Amino acid sequence: MTTFKSTDPATEATNWEGEAASPAQVQAAVDAARAAFPAWADAPRAERIEGVKRYQAVLKDRAPQIAEAIARETGKPLWETRTEAAAMIGKVDISIRAYDERTGERSTDTAFGRATLRHRPHGVAAVLGPFNFPGHLPNGHIVPALLAGDTVVFKPSEETPLVGQVMAEAFAAADLPTGVVNVVQGGRETGAALLDAGIDALMFTGSGAAGAHFRRKFADDPHVILALELGGNNPLVVWDAANAEAAAGIAVQSAFITTGQRCSCARRLIVREGPQGDAIIEAIAALSDRLVFGPWDSDPEPYAGPLISARAAEAALKALQKRIDMGAKVIRASGPVANLPGAFVKPAIIDVTGIDVPDEEMFAPFLSVTRVASFDAAIQAANATRYGLSAGLVSHDPANWDHFIRRIRAGVVNFNRPTTGAAGDMPFGGLGASGNHRPSAYYAADYCAYPVASFEADAVANIEGEIKGLRS
Repeated sequence: MTTFKSTDPATEATNWEGEAASPAQVQAAVDAARAAFPAWADAPRAERIEGVKRYQAVLKDRAPQIAEAIARETGKPLWETRTEAAAMIGKVDISIRAYDERTGERSTDTAFGRATLRHRPHGVAAVLGPFNFPGHLPNGHIVPALLAGDTVVFKPSEETPLVGQVMAEAFAAADLPTGVVNVVQGGRETGAALLDAGIDALMFTGSGAAGAHFRRKFADDPHVILALELGGNNPLVVWDAANAEAAAGIAVQSAFITTGQRCSCARRLIVREGPQGDAIIEAIAALSDRLVFGPWDSDPEPYAGPLISARAAEAALKALQKRIDMGAKVIRASGPVANLPGAFVKPAIIDVTGIDVPDEEMFAPFLSVTRVASFDAAIQAANATRYGLSAGLVSHDPANWDHFIRRIRAGVVNFNRPTTGAAGDMPFGGLGASGNHRPSAYYAADYCAYPVASFEADAVANIEGEIKGLRS
């Protein structure tokens, strides 16, 4: 029997302690979901909507507690976790609209009767949640899956089991039928057991490396649908920006929001060689110096909190030092934040121009600068990654945007806004190592059900006249 716990990275206090689900317990959860699936899938759509609406009402009632649980486990400030709780609530109405728009039912009259498009659920969906948005991101898989008629087994991140427990309690309070939503706690072993338990779909948000593993695992099992929402080595190009300070604000929000722990954060800044690029970098560095990092319940509220753990901070600083050892020039050094636990790190800015640094996501508030001679070179540098999640352009010239949006290879591409800007009523996902062409958010409805096309006639008719080449 394996026990584990989560701690508040801002205070190092224990938040949650419990047992990891055994393989037998994981199988029991999948079996419960399998048993509940036929009745849930066959239930009138209005009944499924009603059940999910009850869950939404519970989220509304418990929003302050949910926001605090997220803050305690991730270290994110309350101002941010309140927005996450609100996003969880808003996801329900957005998902209802998305299902009707993208995966509903429609019929067209034909000479013989009608052609009908329907959508059917896959079955048992495994949802593996991340730690950075431990409520909003798994919720973005679970709610559309339930509306489609799937049943769910959800494994929260082992870093955020308290949030997973809070969500499990919210589903229980919503009085959904037994087995429709099941939560299993644990780490990698629990997740592996879930993938081996006979699932029909895997919905995952996390690292590119984990996503690659899941692709390989299910390569010979086409029955299991994969929806992979992965990370990115995201570029932000700042070009011909008329106001360096304004551009700096966009860059800082792209790179350092949530302590760099958003998959859409800008990891690479691409600027013009010479004085214009220098001015942009200086403005970003100056603004980064003003950012306040502190515990989630600080007064006044901080800009951001710690990384998810001291272990994560140590790994991130090691990756940063590797680039410095390769020759990167330090513009702003990272390191511990004075008088705070080891999970806190300062934002870093390094210049990697001309250095062949690893094409990897550093999940921390670290920004790598590359200087180029032309706008075409900037786009080429931006696309020089195996990832393709988000990208951004900051420029006062709309012609640059027109060229950029036609050439950049990413799933979320913003103009004069942070790379982290996204909306629940738009698709969210990436290309290459950032996903598998199944974007989430509004498009989650697409991977929660499969289409069924039917030609239908109300009576059996003789179609001999449609058969060519018959003997008389």
